[in-house]
Amino acid sequence: MGQFGSLTAGKRERMCTRALWADAGGAVLAGRNMDWMEDMATNLWAFPRGMSREDGLGGALTWASTYGSVVAGAHDLMTVDGVNEAGLAAHQLFLPESDYGERDTSRPALSAAVWMQYVLDNFATVADAAAWIESSQLQVVAQTDPSSGKAVTLHMALDDRSGDSAIVEYLDGTPRVHHDRAYTVVTNSPPFEEQLARLRTIEGLGGVEPLPGGTDPSDRFARAAYYLSRLPQPAGTTEAVASLLSVMRNAAQPFRVADPDKPYASQTIWRTLVDLTNGIYVYESTSRPNIVWVRMSGLDLSEGAPVLKLDLAHDTGLEGGLVGDVTGSFTQAPPMAFLPAL
Repeated sequence: MGQFGSLTAGKRERMCTRALWADAGGAVLAGRNMDWMEDMATNLWAFPRGMSREDGLGGALTWASTYGSVVAGAHDLMTVDGVNEAGLAAHQLFLPESDYGERDTSRPALSAAVWMQYVLDNFATVADAAAWIESSQLQVVAQTDPSSGKAVTLHMALDDRSGDSAIVEYLDGTPRVHHDRAYTVVTNSPPFEEQLARLRTIEGLGGVEPLPGGTDPSDRFARAAYYLSRLPQPAGTTEAVASLLSVMRNAAQPFRVADPDKPYASQTIWRTLVDLTNGIYVYESTSRPNIVWVRMSGLDLSEGAPVLKLDLAHDTGLEGGLVGDVTGSFTQAPPMAFLPAL
């Protein structure tokens, strides 16, 4: 397999879930499961303001980051989840129906590896990010899996500390921005409008069909929406985090022997939870029983500060590994080298 494995085989089996809880006892929380068929060598990174970036397509679009951010990386080649210091979070998920279209040089474009980071670098709110994507008609250029030569197709969920939400998909070459605070859950295939239609058939969510227990994206979408809407108000931050993690675990994929009919079915390899109100980023690996969290207020994200990295890929878990507040455990590192789409 290449750096990202066989990214397009078994299309419907690459799964992730995002759930936004906008009234968690006065705080806004977002949870995310990363479901993948292999380890992604994920580390956490802290990027300061003022970092020089380019589009991954030769440098036609360049910028310096307006906001610092804390992000989760994949193979230290792209960012797939994270939050910036203004309280905007972004989460990339797999969507096999994504169609970015043929490259149109009249439109601004970003490689898929840097798309999410551009949003965190430049915008403070969901509304600002969504408006720019729509007005600019931003084009995303897919990464290519080195082993198969096929495109990696993603969509992106956005949330911010006001409780706002947007889902950005590319269908027929153009961005479709679903922008509404009511859009609290997203999974994978089919596209978002179809997911909402299916959701309305479920008992307790507008229909009469029983709540499904399977692992298909629509089943996980329904369960996450159902249980999210029934969370009791928490007494504090710890209870709020525990409550949303319980919903994310319900929508997760357990370890299992591969199904011969679904050889690339993906188990949950990690999950994140971000408290957008208080600037706390929580990470939980499913292969190590220790939860860690980062307080953004304890990181130096000022312009000129060094890039910091938290090595989770080599964490030893129970045997003296990282646990609890790891804000002080980041170490200086060279900037991430984003994978170009060329």
